[in-house]
Amino acid sequence: MSNQLTCDVVVVGAGMVGAACAFYAARAGLRTVLVDRGPVAGGTTGAGEGNLLVSDKEPGPELELALLSLKLWRRLVEEEPGLRAAVEYEAKGGLVVGSGYAGLAALEEFAARQRAFGVAAAGVDASELRSLEPHLAGGLAGGVLYPQDCQVMPALAAARLVREARRAGAVLRTGEVVTAVRRAAGDGGRVLGVRTGRGDIHAPAVVNAAGTWGGGIAALAGAHLPVLPRRGFVLVTEPLPPRTVRHKVYSADYVADVASDSAALQTSAVVEGTAAGPVLIGASRERVGFDRTFSLPVVRRLAAQAVGLFPVLGRVGAVRGYLGFRPYLPDHLPAIGPDARVPGLHHACGHEGAGIGLATGTGHLVAQGLIGEVPELDLAAFRPDRFGAEESG
Repeated sequence: MSNQLTCDVVVVGAGMVGAACAFYAARAGLRTVLVDRGPVAGGTTGAGEGNLLVSDKEPGPELELALLSLKLWRRLVEEEPGLRAAVEYEAKGGLVVGSGYAGLAALEEFAARQRAFGVAAAGVDASELRSLEPHLAGGLAGGVLYPQDCQVMPALAAARLVREARRAGAVLRTGEVVTAVRRAAGDGGRVLGVRTGRGDIHAPAVVNAAGTWGGGIAALAGAHLPVLPRRGFVLVTEPLPPRTVRHKVYSADYVADVASDSAALQTSAVVEGTAAGPVLIGASRERVGFDRTFSLPVVRRLAAQAVGLFPVLGRVGAVRGYLGFRPYLPDHLPAIGPDARVPGLHHACGHEGAGIGLATGTGHLVAQGLIGEVPELDLAAFRPDRFGAEESG
């Protein structure tokens, strides 16, 4: 084979999570190669909305990871010159609204449990909603304001972290398909690197950050990881005046949809502005494999729900719609850290729709494991080998 390369770690997948893994690994002094079959942010990341959220996280391990990740995002934009503008980082906050009093009561109970984990969450009376969002529909029961919620432009964020990783010495190889994970005949089958169409990359560690395709990379190494695609659509409006939508705004139903195990179509209104002016409208979820068929009925339902929240959007044109596939694992938690079944194999995938927000924490924790440090968070809940062979969604 030609074009052989030796390094300390190969990161497979140049989406947001892979970019963060490469960034933190390189910054820790590891010789790092980041490889992807396509371009940077060419998969799920490029079809994302860029949410950095705590508002939709159930108290537990994922919320702890989200809080760590938010801290690291803030540190990055404070320490890296120009990064805030380059990735369109906005500390806009999130507003979750309840259409009825029963839903609002459940939302307030959920927020109370989150506060015990360090989440800032303030109840908002119905009479106060318009002061936060002047264009919001009337008749809503109230809501909860989450000032910690933020947003980035995901493709720009991934590209910037890759750039910073390369400045720290990482090597980027795009358009290169990983065809095998090489393992030793002895020593427990320890990882030796990867094989691609352009040659072997020798390394004692491989990080599987392949997102929705993470199950396939795991299988190349002889490990089972039941990652499945969960399709979602997003609508993009024409540019609107600044602060038409001031926060990320969604209905309380969205939290239930995120936690649902159903393969059937679910939609719940999620509306947020962007620094460039267009408003993003989501969110839908359904498990239909890698079917890329564009569904007009789904985006019509999203549009109707968005207009229900913001009637002003009924007079606004949609300039495009797009779809992507969230990497879904059966218990809704990502796989993070070393794989006990394959020495040298590490995972950083299965974040579903939260990968942008959880990327920094994931990359930081993976890098800590790679250099032999005790991870800052307990990774037991994220163990890659926690699934039985029968669990395939």
